[in-house]
Amino acid sequence: MAEEAPGTIPAGGPPNPVRPTISTHVLDTETGAPAMGVHVSLFKLGEDARPIRLTQALTDGDGRIRDLLDRPMAPGDYRLEFVLSGRTTPEASDDRFFRKIAIDLRVEDVTRSYHVPLLLAPYSMTTYRGS
Repeated sequence: MAEEAPGTIPAGGPPNPVRPTISTHVLDTETGAPAMGVHVSLFKLGEDARPIRLTQALTDGDGRIRDLLDRPMAPGDYRLEFVLSGRTTPEASDDRFFRKIAIDLRVEDVTRSYHVPLLLAPYSMTTYRGS
């Protein structure tokens, strides 16, 4: 059997591309550290705007959830809900002003991933469409 030249695609075709997903990263700017143990739920909003929960997870030691979508992405409106009270780490303070944050976003291009970081401060928050 002949060896393939470097950089060529094997006979079986190209490898499966990475499936697009929705991810997040939560940073606590008060402590200057990732926010570990934040409970995050992903909802798909129905045509009547009612949320249908798809998944839920806790942020890891780096404050990240790398994949909240455990199925193929569909166009439409989604909601990320962050529960900031009752975090699961002993060093996390439960006296935050913001207790729960919901961010609604629209997915139109299902061929790309959507990353939604959240920066927390004692009395403010910032989010943006990441890459």
